[in-house]
Amino acid sequence: MTLSLFDQFMSPALFGIPLIALALSLPWTMFPKPSSRWLNSRLIALQGWFISRFTQQIFQPINLGGHKWASLLTSLMLYLISLNMLGLLPYTFTPTTQLSLNMAFAVPLWLATVIIGMRTQPTHALGHLLPEGTPTPLIPILIVIETISLFIRPLALGVRLTANLTAGHLLIQLIATAAFVLLPLMPAVAILSSALLLLLTLLEVAVAMIQAYVFVLLLSLYLQENV
Repeated sequence: MTLSLFDQFMSPALFGIPLIALALSLPWTMFPKPSSRWLNSRLIALQGWFISRFTQQIFQPINLGGHKWASLLTSLMLYLISLNMLGLLPYTFTPTTQLSLNMAFAVPLWLATVIIGMRTQPTHALGHLLPEGTPTPLIPILIVIETISLFIRPLALGVRLTANLTAGHLLIQLIATAAFVLLPLMPAVAILSSALLLLLTLLEVAVAMIQAYVFVLLLSLYLQENV
């Protein structure tokens, strides 16, 4: 039973070839592309409105130097949302349940924000390691603590996204298995379990979007500190 629960998080393979590359490239083919018509379709108009609202909300507190990251972070959020939502379909694989993939997203972007801060304003960037008004005996301890918290940031980004999606998939599989097993024995309980499964699926749709938003939001906050 333990192996069957976690088999869904294994990278699929066909004839010994990993299919994770296909799962990572599939979302790009599903985005609607603008046409040459004067009026866009409802889907493209909705997508444009969503992107503009998201970009305005994320980059409003960031100065003009950080606006160069707008296209990168917006594309990353759309990509993560697509991966998370496609992973909720039956018989599909969710790449964002892999900690290695999430760390591959988090570490380079976090490191880029740190390097930008060290290059443009090193005094201000290093000032985050020591809060103002710290007593002299606590200075070495606080510097060590703040340095550790700085290096934990990318790990927290990757683990948060992985843990939330993994927990949701496990709950869906457990409740679906319980409803299937209880159907011939206790139909009423099985129907209640199915209703709970429907509500949990709707919750997981919200979690898939919220976790992608939180991932990009935290990256924008790290950027705001260093720009």
